[in-house]
Amino acid sequence: MGAGKFRFPVLVAHADWSVNASKRWMALAFLDGGVRYRVGAPRKVGDVETLLARLKSTVGSSGSVLLGFDFPIGLPYGYAARCAVEDFLALLPELGRGDWSKFYFPAEHPEEISLYRPFYPRRAGNARQVHLLEALGVKTMDDLRRRCELAHPGRRAAAPLFWTLGGQQVGKAAISGWRDVLAPGLGSTELAVTIWPFSGNLDELLAVDDLVIAETYPGEFYHHLGVTFQALNQSDGNSSRPRRGKRVQASRAANARALLDWANYLGVLLSTELELAIQDGFGPAKDGEDAFDAIIGLFGMLNILLGKRSFCEPPGKQLRKIEGWILGQTLGFE
Repeated sequence: MGAGKFRFPVLVAHADWSVNASKRWMALAFLDGGVRYRVGAPRKVGDVETLLARLKSTVGSSGSVLLGFDFPIGLPYGYAARCAVEDFLALLPELGRGDWSKFYFPAEHPEEISLYRPFYPRRAGNARQVHLLEALGVKTMDDLRRRCELAHPGRRAAAPLFWTLGGQQVGKAAISGWRDVLAPGLGSTELAVTIWPFSGNLDELLAVDDLVIAETYPGEFYHHLGVTFQALNQSDGNSSRPRRGKRVQASRAANARALLDWANYLGVLLSTELELAIQDGFGPAKDGEDAFDAIIGLFGMLNILLGKRSFCEPPGKQLRKIEGWILGQTLGFE
């Protein structure tokens, strides 16, 4: 196994998140004798209220857990400055209460949008992004993106946190993740939960037996792992045009060799069930893409821990206290 600069967590987990509970999948890697990681087939996340406790209970008090979520963790600085928010973790327990009581309820009409109720719209209709810009007092949608979400060579800009329309929107998943997992976890008297990078440097957080949460993005890890989606000459039943992308089973299966070679190179042990799932492209069902991304996220995290991917800590208060950062993304977006 390669050598990273971190104390290896006893458990590394990645959850592919969705507002739809049936589409939430997670993958787990257990440290085997302090030597290498063993990975099984992905599974459903299950009850979100008990998720953190269940994961920590598998390692007890003698080891740390690193858990990745692929929803945004942090606020865009352009928005936070308008709200005079200087610390995301300090604000998180207040969301859904007092002045922030409607924060988690997307506005249905433009006049309902405010700094205390920034998600919009509740449903499709005549909603336009300009409604959001005007109500929140910013000029462009990039003002509602964090630095790690801006476009860079090889990757388009991520969907803005507060815009809740379209197939790429992440706002509703963030609402679920913040309200149902992060805030309760931080407020727990039984669990020691920290969130990178807000709580400190990753090596320091992993040095104690806590449950450490980090934001991930499978799309960022594709390049790290050599995953590509080439057009395939097959019909989808409605068109003879080549199909490609993670939603296509054959496209997922086409990456099996790259993923299996990666695991072999780093000495990561895969269960027979997982090897077969990778070779099969995680099956024909619609949630195959979710199971695939759960594994991609986990492999991307292991790639960092095992020293195959360079790692950086984001500098400055804006990134470390307000916006946060995506695990594995470099500051120069290489």
